[in-house]
Parts: sequence; structure tokens; C-alpha cells
Amino acid sequence: MEIVNLLIFLAVGALVGWLAGIIVKGRGFGLLGNIVVGIVGAVLGGFVFGLFGITSGGLIGAIIMATIGAVLLLLVLRLVVR
Repeated sequence: MEIVNLLIFLAVGALVGWLAGIIVKGRGFGLLGNIVVGIVGAVLGGFVFGLFGITSGGLIGAIIMATIGAVLLLLVLRLVVR
């Protein structure tokens, strides 16, 4: 993986984590927290969408899929913590 690809990966993770934080909690989790939520959400979103046979179409589709996965992750974490 080249450094540019890694930076894009981390930037998309931060964007997705921030979006999910706003959707679920109303605020983000800081840069590192957003990146972690975004990356784990992308994996979860890819898994869930893969079960239904849905694939992402490019960068925008991947961001949407990862955001949905991150929102699901935060909702599950909210249920577990309470």
C-alpha cells in the first residue's frame, strides 16, 4: 500500500466516523476515534451488504456503505453499553 492510498484510507475513515457520530450521537469522537469507527464500520458495512449481495459502486458508494456500517456499529455499542 502506498502512502497516498493509506492517507486516503484514513481520511475516508475519519469522514465516515464523523458522519456516523453526527447521525447517532450528534457529534464526532475526535480524529482518532472517527478513524477507528469509520474503519470498523467499513468492514461491518462490507460484511452486511455482502450478505445481501450488494456491492459498492466507487468511492461514493463505499462511503455510503461504510457510513451505514458505522451507524450500525454505534447503535449496537449503545445497546451493549447500557
